[in-house]
Amino acid sequence: MASAYAYLFKFIIIGSSATGKSCLLLRFTDDRFQVTHDLTIGVEFGTRTLTARNGQRVKLQIWDTAGQESFRSITRSYYRGSAAALLVYDITRRETFLDVTSWLNDVRAYATRNTTVVLVGNKSDLEDQRQVAREEGEAFARNHGLLFIETSAKTGSNVAEAFAIAADAVLERIVRGELEGNMEQYGVRIGTGAGSTNRPAVVQLERGTTSSSTRRSSTNCC
Repeated sequence: MASAYAYLFKFIIIGSSATGKSCLLLRFTDDRFQVTHDLTIGVEFGTRTLTARNGQRVKLQIWDTAGQESFRSITRSYYRGSAAALLVYDITRRETFLDVTSWLNDVRAYATRNTTVVLVGNKSDLEDQRQVAREEGEAFARNHGLLFIETSAKTGSNVAEAFAIAADAVLERIVRGELEGNMEQYGVRIGTGAGSTNRPAVVQLERGTTSSSTRRSSTNCC
């Protein structure tokens, strides 16, 4: 029963290039960090199973999409059938925060109306280089009905929490009956077992694997 889980959720990671999206995925799935990381062409994929706040085991299938404009038309196809999206910007590069509106518009256009969106301000370890105040991120999230968190893929700060709050929010939508009918259209599948416990979230149960698409040109992105 070690592999049993109550639900499988499809997550996507979106945002401008070099905001640390791939590093967040690598930290979450493999608990490691790469100083340099090749820019993603297309998508990367990883999995991890965790325990949600209600004690249920949830397996996440996570698609990390390329941030370059030239791949937007390709990666938009991954928005469909996503339970949650982590929308990432770099707190040290204001232009990536200004781009958040465009990315959110894509989510609204190509994902379902019940897709949970978490706004993620990455690279919180670079406080001395900060260009986007935490309050700005919080205000944007509040004004657009998003969840918000700041993370550091380098130190691991709040990385697991970012995925966990998204998973908890999806579970809450299920409980409230917002994902009725064919849940797969909302990025949700019934898992291999209930896996309910009384343990608190957020506890890692098992790590998965990360696979990469073809890549090009290295960047210090994380």
